[in-house]
Amino acid sequence: MKKFYTYAYLREDKTPYYIGKGTGRRMYGNHKHTPVPPKDRILLLKENLSNEEAIRHEMYLISVLDRKSEGGILINLTSGGEGFCAPHTEETKKKMREAKRPPVTEETKKKISTSLKEKWKNNPRPIEYYEKNLQKMAERNRTDKEKNKKHSEFMRNQRYAAKPVKYKGIEYPSMVNAMEQTGLSRYLILKG
Repeated sequence: MKKFYTYAYLREDKTPYYIGKGTGRRMYGNHKHTPVPPKDRILLLKENLSNEEAIRHEMYLISVLDRKSEGGILINLTSGGEGFCAPHTEETKKKMREAKRPPVTEETKKKISTSLKEKWKNNPRPIEYYEKNLQKMAERNRTDKEKNKKHSEFMRNQRYAAKPVKYKGIEYPSMVNAMEQTGLSRYLILKG
């Protein structure tokens, strides 16, 4: 299948500083060690190549222009052809997962446990503080029945919202009631 291409990244003076091969949008994507220039300085050299043809073309161009480490003008780290093209097998994927996640030994588990215990021991707040706050939070949570009420109905039943409010000599059982009966905003009621 001929879906590969070769490309060059150009400096502002239009001289190439990187030669690569790829498929799809590879030439526009991020590279680990190579800065990607603006699109007007990316040059598509050859397209509709097989993988082998693209590798040969890339290696040829790198050998002609040469890498900086060998006195040339390119910042390529290698002589080309090392790119990955085939999909990973299940076995390879498994090996890569295992390499990323080293096994946790019993010794490591103990170190983590000791570290966390030490951290909690030095915590300025006792565990009762968290238990008390969790209890307050649970009391504040609405029940399923309350969740279906409108917000104003729910607020009418709250302690802080149910304080009597005086406006122009008339006492209302709550701010919500005062707002509903006068048609004024909370700000105007408090101000007046």
